[in-house]
Amino acid sequence: MFIGYLAVTIFAALITASCAYTYLTGHDYPKAQMRMKRIPLSWGPVLGLILAAGAVGLLAGLAVPLLGLIATAGLQAYFILALFAHLRVGSRKLTGWAVFYLTETAALVLHLAHHGLP
Repeated sequence: MFIGYLAVTIFAALITASCAYTYLTGHDYPKAQMRMKRIPLSWGPVLGLILAAGAVGLLAGLAVPLLGLIATAGLQAYFILALFAHLRVGSRKLTGWAVFYLTETAALVLHLAHHGLP
């Protein structure tokens, strides 16, 4: 159980950090996504910081379980809101969203299975 928890948590942190990096460095893909969802480009760095905090929280949760729980719950909220942003503009291109959401969900489920509720 621990190996699965560790592997999924590290994977979730890595993909979340890579997503944060694209937002924080001004990469074209997140800009195109924000334009498509009609989100102001000025929000890019804020979204990147939220994702970066989530990635750090996932890793910190390996040592302090409550931080991991807060990070996974926060990332769940982030990606649920991202789904609403997609649906609001009629976007049905949800493959990327699903990969992130399901990875964060797996991290949350394994966190709770390993540590239980606080």
